[in-house]
Amino acid sequence: MGDFSLDTRVEGEGGRYRAALSEDWRIWGPNGGYVAAIALRAAGAEARIPRPVAFAAHFVSIARFEPVEIEVTAVQRGRRSESLRVSMRQGERAVLEAIVRTASAGEGLVHDTASAPDVPPPDSLPDMETVFAGEPGPPFPFWNNIESRPPDGLAHKTRTYGGPPEARMWYRFRPAAAFDEPFLDAGRVLVLLDILPWNAAWARYGPTAWNAPNLDLVAWFHRPASKAEWLLGAGEAPLAEDGLIGSTSRVFDASGRLLASGGSQLLCVKA
Repeated sequence: MGDFSLDTRVEGEGGRYRAALSEDWRIWGPNGGYVAAIALRAAGAEARIPRPVAFAAHFVSIARFEPVEIEVTAVQRGRRSESLRVSMRQGERAVLEAIVRTASAGEGLVHDTASAPDVPPPDSLPDMETVFAGEPGPPFPFWNNIESRPPDGLAHKTRTYGGPPEARMWYRFRPAAAFDEPFLDAGRVLVLLDILPWNAAWARYGPTAWNAPNLDLVAWFHRPASKAEWLLGAGEAPLAEDGLIGSTSRVFDASGRLLASGGSQLLCVKA
């Protein structure tokens, strides 16, 4: 089992940072959300405003489970918001390019019309280990790091494919479920926004001859998630065409509050 706090930590100063990618976060290769979370923590080390509100990244190449070098540059610094550019490399290979926006809380318009999917609460549902008891464990070590509880309970094991390309799942990180450090905890949300698009496509197609890694990852952090152990992920992949899959995703807490939203464009490649 990985430890998200330890496995995403960065070392360095003055805009130059280093990190090591852990095998515990393997899906195909290093999970994209995990790689993005490291970039976000590096941005946090340079940020003067300790609240991330937006993240946009291109995955330039598939990372290896080796050290990465990260450069963070301030593009703009204001009184209430700042923009930071993050470049991640492994030797001469570019791995990720991202832009991070921070903003401080302030007065303004107030409303909330977001509605969470109508699903049972996590405490009333079995975890995936119970649903698939007696069968081999998860196919990738990544899934050892996150407890998952499907809203359809034990029926999840016998679900059929071919329906709407949608994913609904309760998630709780382990061994630690939430974090006080804002950039670290926002990275937890990035991981979910990264995996939901393919899970949504999987709900329609099931096992297939295709994989679909994310080309990019965009996230808007509406509220801090640090008080929420359980996170409800809701992803949709409404369009697949010309070798691409378009997606949108949202993350809610257990009380139904919208915490973050985002999206990705996926590229179909032969498995």
